[in-house]
Amino acid sequence: MKKIFLVQVIMLAVLQSTAQLPPVSIPGSEIRTIISSIAGGQEYELQILLPGSHASSNKKYPVVYLMDSQWDFPLVKSIYGQQYYDGFIPELIIVGVTWGGERPNADSLRARDYTPTKEGRLKQSGGADRFLSFMKNELFPFIENNYKADPSNRTLMGCSLGGLITLYTLFTQPGLFNGYAAASPAIGWDREVLYKYEKDFFTKKLSHPVRVYMTIGDVEISRPGYEKFASTLVNANYTGLFVHSKILENTGHSGTKSETYSRGLQYIFERPDLQPDASFLKKYTGEYIFPDRTRLRIDPGENSLIAYMGSNFQYGLRAASPTDFYSVAQFLNIRFIIKDDKVEGLTMETYGKTLTGKKLD
Repeated sequence: MKKIFLVQVIMLAVLQSTAQLPPVSIPGSEIRTIISSIAGGQEYELQILLPGSHASSNKKYPVVYLMDSQWDFPLVKSIYGQQYYDGFIPELIIVGVTWGGERPNADSLRARDYTPTKEGRLKQSGGADRFLSFMKNELFPFIENNYKADPSNRTLMGCSLGGLITLYTLFTQPGLFNGYAAASPAIGWDREVLYKYEKDFFTKKLSHPVRVYMTIGDVEISRPGYEKFASTLVNANYTGLFVHSKILENTGHSGTKSETYSRGLQYIFERPDLQPDASFLKKYTGEYIFPDRTRLRIDPGENSLIAYMGSNFQYGLRAASPTDFYSVAQFLNIRFIIKDDKVEGLTMETYGKTLTGKKLD
């Protein structure tokens, strides 16, 4: 009896000490709540990650809206840090959307908000149109009025039922987003009703180019249905719609998230690769000097430029525009300064630093 009492005392002490520990927060993020009158007074919790320059910059940032952020916000925060540090994606605002209130049942609420039709087994289902109305008329204005969000550059990401509403949004309201990343989308929902919306979509005209990245794990039992649907979408050759589908090796349902969101963001924010010829690139050839006296050498390559920093570092530079070049080896962006058709210098942006260099004669 004494032993049992002693164990209880120890357990109580552990619980009390744990309760006194500070909660873990994600640096650079904040939590906001919004009450939706459209969704019948539903409280939504917004988990928001802001880029490092948000406070000091006047520019507008693309916004990524993440479904099911109660599970996936920390994952996407880490993915964003990796992909931005390596120079694959621009600075972004991440808005994770989940449900607030006292002890919300995410499984039930996502079945309500992410499904386009009522399905007999889930009486609460079929609320996707109402949820999209909330996003369009309440969530977007809230984010765009409170943060430096670009209303013309939005991306939607989700997995499973979150992937279902991602594709449903594409087919029914394609003007809301520029990019879509759908991990293991629930193609089979309500006897594959998504085909109906896909068919209606192809009678419409896109107002702007749209990029879609979608995946499924190779061991998922829903793989055959996914492959059939993805093939339909990829082979439609719809004007302005760019679709990439991938089967992820040795991956199950939940495991598709990390690669889908990583590769999806790369695909959605992929920059042009213009392939200019050598005669065009020749004018950039030369040496550039920065205020700290370091130098950068630029030589033409095959449809690209080569930047030499010191004796050990060499970077290939792809052309995003006639004056803008970038590396895919690391975070490195270069913009040439031209006056009266003469190259006078360049600005070089590396991670956390921007320098202006003068071209030497």
